[in-house]
Amino acid sequence: MDQFISAFLKSASENNFQQLAKEFLPQYSALISKAGGMLSPETLTGIHKALQEGNLSDVMSQIQKAISAAENAILEVAVIGQSGTGKSSFINALRGLGHEADESADVGTVETTMCKTPYQHPKYPKVIFWDLPGTGTPNFHADTYLDQVGFANYDFFIIISSSRFSLNDALLAQKIKDAGKKFYFVRTKVDSDLYNEQKAKPIAFKKEKVLQQIRDYCVTNLIKTGVTEPRIFLISNLDLGTFDFPKLEETLLKELPGHKRHMFALLLPNISDASIELKKHFLREKIWLEALKSAAVSFIPFMAFFKGFDLPEQEQCLKDYRSYFGLDDQSIKEIAEKLGAPLVDIKGELKCLDFWSLVKDNSIIAQATTAAEAFCAVKGGPESSAFQALKVYYRRTQFLNIVVDDAKHLLRKIETVNV
Repeated sequence: MDQFISAFLKSASENNFQQLAKEFLPQYSALISKAGGMLSPETLTGIHKALQEGNLSDVMSQIQKAISAAENAILEVAVIGQSGTGKSSFINALRGLGHEADESADVGTVETTMCKTPYQHPKYPKVIFWDLPGTGTPNFHADTYLDQVGFANYDFFIIISSSRFSLNDALLAQKIKDAGKKFYFVRTKVDSDLYNEQKAKPIAFKKEKVLQQIRDYCVTNLIKTGVTEPRIFLISNLDLGTFDFPKLEETLLKELPGHKRHMFALLLPNISDASIELKKHFLREKIWLEALKSAAVSFIPFMAFFKGFDLPEQEQCLKDYRSYFGLDDQSIKEIAEKLGAPLVDIKGELKCLDFWSLVKDNSIIAQATTAAEAFCAVKGGPESSAFQALKVYYRRTQFLNIVVDDAKHLLRKIETVNV
């Protein structure tokens, strides 16, 4: 980041953006996670071209457009399965809700979904999980299923089973493929299978062998019914951090469009350090783009006064990060109840709750820096770009790192209680 900003300022002062444009793509590629980033190839090309031409207004516009698209993305996920397969539990887990929560999907062994039912994510209302009945039920037949459920609206399909996948599942997968949509097979209740196998064969039991047998069984049945190279993900809805759920997360992220990829990354539950780090990667990318956008807009005289990263915006930024990582007030209250600990004690262990302690600095150097920042904002140019870009990058990164540390700390406490 520092290298790129330095290059930006040098190029801007010399009115030569060719070198900056040359460094943009490699810097961005090194920044994004292995699951990809939020910028589409078209947007990357557009920003690169604008940098080559020294068109900072276009750079700012394209970055803002990409960020807005990511923040306002609509994501609709279809989850298909028969009753008792763990479909509703899977939806609740992705929404971060317990089965007894007011807004949770109904869980039971009887057919609770006779028609398609939408469930909004509690924090991201533009993300909707659709609970769809399996094919072969009285109201839904394989040959007309996709038309009946309105397949065009969904970004991808997850086909769930708690045993073997049926011929109807295979036929449906082929129809989804023919319609140009992505689908994924999810085999639930793996923890129950392992428990039963270990209880039945305590001496011969080997966890990895049993998991491979489950996977092979599912794959063989799907291949027999005509599905080529099926991708199977073994999961436990009660413990998402184990088995194949992390692999499913990464696969979905890679195959979603960039702007929807960012939204999906934010809603993923904090099930492990790896999942927290994955979310952090996506937010670091956004910070980098925000800093570049701020550098571009602040080059214009006075614009830093109108679009600068001021205290109210900083406070909102910290609140957003807390929400992304499940550290908003309501989530912390629920964690305290889960841990059986006083709320005040849990809050006392978290550094991200006190905004003013993070931004307060009355030193002479800080006051002088603020005065210099205002002076540069009046003139615009590379000095103003430097102040704003570094402030945006430093402050957002500071908030993000503190929130991530707190999220990992609470995860450790939860894991200790669950052992």
